[in-house]
Amino acid sequence: MPSDNKYYDLLGVDPSCSEAELKKAYRKKALLLHPDKNPNAGDEFKDVSHAYEVLSDPEKRSVYDRFGEEGLSGGAGGMGGMDPQDLFSQLFGGGGGFFGGGGGGRGGRPQGPKKGKDLVHRIKVSLEDLYKGKTTKLALQKHVLCSKCKGKGGKEGAVKSCAGCHGQGVKIVLRQLGPMVQQIQQTCSDCGGEGEIINAKDRCKGCSGKKIVNERKVLEVFIDRGMKEGQTISFSGEADQAPGIEPGDVVIVIEEKPHDVFKRKGDDLYAEVEIDLLTALAGGSFTIPHLDERALLVKIAPGEVIKPGSIKVIPGQGMPSYRHHEMGDLIVHLSVKFPDSLDPEALGPLESILPPRPEQPTYPENIHLDEHVEMVDAADRKSRSQMDPDAMDEDDEQGGGPQVQCANQ
Repeated sequence: MPSDNKYYDLLGVDPSCSEAELKKAYRKKALLLHPDKNPNAGDEFKDVSHAYEVLSDPEKRSVYDRFGEEGLSGGAGGMGGMDPQDLFSQLFGGGGGFFGGGGGGRGGRPQGPKKGKDLVHRIKVSLEDLYKGKTTKLALQKHVLCSKCKGKGGKEGAVKSCAGCHGQGVKIVLRQLGPMVQQIQQTCSDCGGEGEIINAKDRCKGCSGKKIVNERKVLEVFIDRGMKEGQTISFSGEADQAPGIEPGDVVIVIEEKPHDVFKRKGDDLYAEVEIDLLTALAGGSFTIPHLDERALLVKIAPGEVIKPGSIKVIPGQGMPSYRHHEMGDLIVHLSVKFPDSLDPEALGPLESILPPRPEQPTYPENIHLDEHVEMVDAADRKSRSQMDPDAMDEDDEQGGGPQVQCANQ
């Protein structure tokens, strides 16, 4: 055994460890040091990966055990072996991401077909349906692989790669601009950007060689009780299909319709209710139509005075929470409707029931109390020009108002 056990020490194993123990030690170290999880351990991750690459190869391990790191200079010495990300992907799967991925990362390899775009649909849902829950149907048009040619576009062997663009769908064209030459990428005119050519006689009659056809799809969308604005419902793999592409998802986005009575904040409902003056002063009841074919009868005890702007809470009459369906509260903002006028002769009982009027404050002798003041509604207020337009004209003629004079210096 060499005196330097650097590679074994990096992995935290004994030089006599088995292949299984070696792999287990590397998995543990790699998960801990991977740059996606531990950005500051990039160099250490490379060293550990290189050590495992050497020791997991029986031939390289034998050379290392006999001659140490210097004995590998003609083979896998230095860091010129496999990319650490590739080694990590072989053991854990996926691409460059810490827990795998779809497209291969740094030095990685593609993992399966590319996924297509998601189709996003927004549906407006009433507050009643979000309160009670509802199943609705959504019809949509999407692309599906042609069933007659199975997405090939034509007969078996009829589809050929375009020679003009080498299957890329685009060509690089050189354009002379004086002493300079400009490269321009253009859609291949031979294949129309498809990268493939199918003779007209060999094209599929079902899709005319396009490989896909339109199909009407009806999805049943279950709107659960308590769902909120912006929440999504996904249908995996129900988006457009295309050759060599994994279909994306259909994503339904909830949009809440405004309600005439209620406003929603989280799991609570807010409502503005107007009650009459007698109910506000002497008690009584009022009703609130709810979202599930009920009307709440709310009672005010005699003697409880409801002031304008009072806020009351009715526990458990708000919205159900999503999934758990625990009920929020109903918050009621109360306003009081006052009568326009009262019969002066009928005010006697009010004098004996209501608290007495407060006494008017006294003022010093040097302050004159003007008793000839009249109060009118703001809607009846008239501006000066409305009251006497002739007076305004007269003021203008007489030079009324501020004057500007020039001063001789």
